[in-house]
Amino acid sequence: MTGRRIGAGQGGPPYGMLRHGLRAGPLAWVLARVPTPRRNPFALGYLAVVATTTTFAMLADPELVARLQEASSSDGHNLLHHPLRALLLSGFWVAGTVWMPYLWAFALTVAPLERRVGAVRAAVVFAAGHVTATLLSQAVVIAAVETGRLETAALDHLDIGVSYGVLASLGALAGLLPLPGRVFGLGLAGALIAEQIATDRDLVTGVGHPVALLAGVALWRWLRRWDGHGPGRGRAVAPAAGVPAPVAARGRTAVLDRL
Repeated sequence: MTGRRIGAGQGGPPYGMLRHGLRAGPLAWVLARVPTPRRNPFALGYLAVVATTTTFAMLADPELVARLQEASSSDGHNLLHHPLRALLLSGFWVAGTVWMPYLWAFALTVAPLERRVGAVRAAVVFAAGHVTATLLSQAVVIAAVETGRLETAALDHLDIGVSYGVLASLGALAGLLPLPGRVFGLGLAGALIAEQIATDRDLVTGVGHPVALLAGVALWRWLRRWDGHGPGRGRAVAPAAGVPAPVAARGRTAVLDRL
């Protein structure tokens, strides 16, 4: 009895079909979106910094934490006297001591944006949202104080967090999605912002959150030039005649990765 010898790396039925299915099926779609240091150096690095400062805030002396956060705050007083320090350090803390929601926020906004446009451009979007929203929201506070609509103490209200950068990333990512995804993303963000304005009635975030979202939207045209230039991404091409099925499957995976 004779039979064809199966070479190394070529699985016969059913194993070859199983591996092909894992490469081109739903599992591959999920695995291609799991953040890794190669795909998401910016998102994971930023999360590591935020996790460190959040852990420090939970474990360190409360008075020390309060002093450091006050020095890092991008409130009106700090922006007038220490603008660079305030703009930089305010984005390395979260409001409160709960870190997990920011993990999901980064995973659903910053990480997918970084996969599509690369780490540098994702960082530019994040910084643009943080800086623009901070400056405009605090400018409104300063103007309100100068006109007597707010007390002078409003210039010292603690203003830290990553929400501006996250919302800018969401706004930017929406411009790279198909129309249904774009409508859903912007609609969800708009509903969350409207709910926050209606319930919290905080002037700073009431101005800053929509400004941050619009900052990301304003970068659509620039980002569309770079969509697909993230690490490990590629264009799908039609397989040539005689190309084995696993090679064609990799092309289909590339198409899935662009969704």
